[in-house]
Amino acid sequence: MAEIVLPFSRENKVDGHGEGFQNCAFFQSLPGPLREAAEQHHHLFDYLHWLPIEEVGVPQYLEMLSRKMDEVKEPNIIYPVGKGIFAHILADPADTRHHYIAIEPALTMDLGRTLSEVETRCIELGDQLPEFDAEGDRERQLLDYVERVTTPGGGGLEVSGRRSWFPFLRRGGVKLSRLRLSEQEMEGVKYLFIRDKLKLGALEPLVSDPYIEDISCSGVGQLFIEHKVFKGLKSTIAFSSLDDLDDFVVRLAEQVRKPVSYKSPISDAMLPSGARINIVYGRDVSKRGSNFSIRKFSQVPTSIFELVDLGTIDYRMLAYLSLAIDNGMNLFVAGESASGKTTMLNALTAFIHPMAKIVSIEDTPELQVPHENWIREVVQTDSQDPKDGAVTTFDLLKAALRQRPNEILVGEIRGPEGNVAFQAMQTGHSVMATFHASSIEKLIQRITAAPILVPKSYMDNLNVAILMSSVRLPDGKVGRRITNIDEIAGYDPPSQSFDIVESFKWDEATDTFDFTGNMNSFVLEHKIATRLGIPTNQKHRIYADVERRARIFARLHRERGITGFYDVLKVLSQAQRQGLL
Repeated sequence: MAEIVLPFSRENKVDGHGEGFQNCAFFQSLPGPLREAAEQHHHLFDYLHWLPIEEVGVPQYLEMLSRKMDEVKEPNIIYPVGKGIFAHILADPADTRHHYIAIEPALTMDLGRTLSEVETRCIELGDQLPEFDAEGDRERQLLDYVERVTTPGGGGLEVSGRRSWFPFLRRGGVKLSRLRLSEQEMEGVKYLFIRDKLKLGALEPLVSDPYIEDISCSGVGQLFIEHKVFKGLKSTIAFSSLDDLDDFVVRLAEQVRKPVSYKSPISDAMLPSGARINIVYGRDVSKRGSNFSIRKFSQVPTSIFELVDLGTIDYRMLAYLSLAIDNGMNLFVAGESASGKTTMLNALTAFIHPMAKIVSIEDTPELQVPHENWIREVVQTDSQDPKDGAVTTFDLLKAALRQRPNEILVGEIRGPEGNVAFQAMQTGHSVMATFHASSIEKLIQRITAAPILVPKSYMDNLNVAILMSSVRLPDGKVGRRITNIDEIAGYDPPSQSFDIVESFKWDEATDTFDFTGNMNSFVLEHKIATRLGIPTNQKHRIYADVERRARIFARLHRERGITGFYDVLKVLSQAQRQGLL
């Protein structure tokens, strides 16, 4: 099992508070918002008594975090995660990673024996408890079981026969008493019952935290976290032995219905929350022990205007891409892992016509399309035998061509399905996809080499390539940026070379974007201008449309305050109906 390793002693006490909140001097000294939260949640109050306040100071309590808080050098911040869970970001002066401490309802109590006794009584009373309905409200049923074998009011066992809900609680002819628990113990037992039996155990607070993007277990030791605001953090959740880690990973894999074994040690799956999990089991393939990674995605995707706020893109680039997507150009978003490819592709779906029929194809569902006529298809494989009943990206892409979509979105192109994608482009289907490549040259090399093997003469069907990367900004921070937007204008067989036009380039010195393709864009002049009916001798008029759209996007964002993902689609749909776009 996972252990909780706090960066300070649990024996530390600021003062006693046995006589209630009002008589606790430490409680009275807390700032208003933190004091209110501590009064409502006793486990938070107890946790604050553990903190070495003289060393770390009183934590700041915030209901919401701002991305600008990444500038805080020595954070000491508590914020609510939800359902009684809080997160404490605590600076570690001796390390580059700060602490992430999950404050759970059961953190400040030792409920191991109590929880075991509750489970034992549920088993012994199995014939008297309602039958568990796996299709019903499972959480409510488990809580009902706990309530039937416990009673509130103090700690320990209730006197036999007193206030029993069961007329015959018997075990071998002896009446079975119920556990008497304090209000706080009852809250902790219920929390652990649901957390460990229906959810992800010790990982649940991390999965529930909307500010956490990535959870990583590299083997025995602490779990590491990528936080949206505070970046790399170390969790207090740790595994002290290989056996404990193996047991946890096996249970985790079974819970996501993608079991692992020594014969089949690797599993990819999606959690009920929509997060992607990758599991590697056993010491034969992972020398530090089993490992797993969980990549989380926001319930509401990042919008194009939020990406502008983050500096990932600017309004002129949005104008260019809106013209490209609205006019059926084929587009890949490429970059290294965690460079923001999926986030960008999600955001750009707002430029697809609101009346379009869209088919998305993915290994693991990550794309969020705001359109109503959206068919979402997901690869299906059996982790024990991938050849048995598998439905691959290749299969789904072939099937999508028969569904007459206006736009095909592919979560990631890795193999032979790339050939089908390019065939779809040749037959007039618009395709957008993500792809692992760090430059336009690497993108072309990977697409034209095994296992994808797209003929070089087909490459100009891919009109636009967006290159993304996680980069060091001028102020020393790390951010995600579009480093290039390139166009593939053609292929010359005799020289076996490609004609690449650079449309936009990120200037690393000023953290701005240069429209290098201004008055020289192949896609704008020879593809889009033609579709819009602009005469050949007036094709430069298309650049005025780019500037006009950029001004419209700036007004919508800056003046009207449009930022939300679904709000963006709504207002862009209105603009299209009014002929503004």
